[in-house]
Amino acid sequence: MKPNVYIDGKEGTTGLQIYDRLSGRGDINLLLIDDDKRKDLTERKKYLNGADIVFLCLPDAAAVEAVGLIDNPKTRVIDASTAHRTAAGWVYGFPELLAGQRQRIKYAKRVANPGCHATGFLSIAAPLVAMDILPADYPVTCFSLTGYSGGGKKMIAEYEGDNKAEELYSPRIYGTNLNHKHLLEMQALSGLKYPPVFSPIVDDYYKGMATGIQLHNALLKGKPTAQDICELLARYYEDQTMVRVAPWGSETGMLAANTFSGYDNLEISVTGNGDQTLIVSRFDNLGKGASGAAVQNMNLMLGLDETTGLAVK
Repeated sequence: MKPNVYIDGKEGTTGLQIYDRLSGRGDINLLLIDDDKRKDLTERKKYLNGADIVFLCLPDAAAVEAVGLIDNPKTRVIDASTAHRTAAGWVYGFPELLAGQRQRIKYAKRVANPGCHATGFLSIAAPLVAMDILPADYPVTCFSLTGYSGGGKKMIAEYEGDNKAEELYSPRIYGTNLNHKHLLEMQALSGLKYPPVFSPIVDDYYKGMATGIQLHNALLKGKPTAQDICELLARYYEDQTMVRVAPWGSETGMLAANTFSGYDNLEISVTGNGDQTLIVSRFDNLGKGASGAAVQNMNLMLGLDETTGLAVK
């Protein structure tokens, strides 16, 4: 029997992207609520409890409310909101990140999908801490460039509207209070003692991300060169399909943030020298940064090949 899958919040950017990845699949039964009932609590509860897998593509408070409507012990949840990413009883949905994470996701009842900026940062920082290269008390800084689709329907309308403001034609630094909502998971899952000083940047292109950290090698354990770090990260991810490390020396020019637009995998590039290292993670903020990651988690939870229905560059 095909598993029943329901997307609560299908009309949002993440929900639509998940729907696009699932709508043509013949190995699941996608439950579709009537448009005029999608905010009806009684009807939503019926769908939430009638599904084997539920995707929550909702604001934080609504996601918490939706979980409270579920009383079927067989219903498993993948929450794309920020609400449960560091909550007790929830598994963080980044299979490649840490030893055993894929297995934890496979058998989890509740999975919290990672944030897009957090995905880029953690793909770099967590392995370096786990391998005892990056000290837990290192004062990490991070930049992250994203396409405007990461801001949802309202921001998309601003960028694509007829009366586009002049400032929208240039990169814009935001989160200037240094209290971005992804910081909790960025610190908790990386193993760092302090959250990174984090500067997100939105620019005038639809989707794609480039998230990076810059390191002084003399402050790292063992004082590795940039090439050493590249080779260590490549070994860490050597058996992964959806996360890979570009070979040392392959990046000799500019790194474009939209290179992986339309794909669901992530690539890490390491450049630099014996003294300093730049590590950049590139992916689609709607792919591995959101909907692609959610579908990968669903595949694992259903015992399917985790790349089913996903695009790999």
